Amino acid sequence: MADKIKGPASYFPSIEKTYGQPVAHWLALIAARAPEKHMETVAWLKSAHGLGHGHANALVAYARAKA
Repeated sequence: MADKIKGPASYFPSIEKTYGQPVAHWLALIAARAPEKHMETVAWLKSAHGLGHGHANALVAYARAKA
């Protein structure tokens, strides 16, 4: 049996279902805003794209950890 996905990536299936875009789409948007602080990017995803706080935070945390 596969290990259960933990951390920010555990939100990815819900993000794709809820917002209709693949995670790669959101990660590319976040990468383009790399100089921003974490919470500035979270706020932008929420205001400009309508993401919920948990989903936006998970995407940014994942992207920043991989950068």
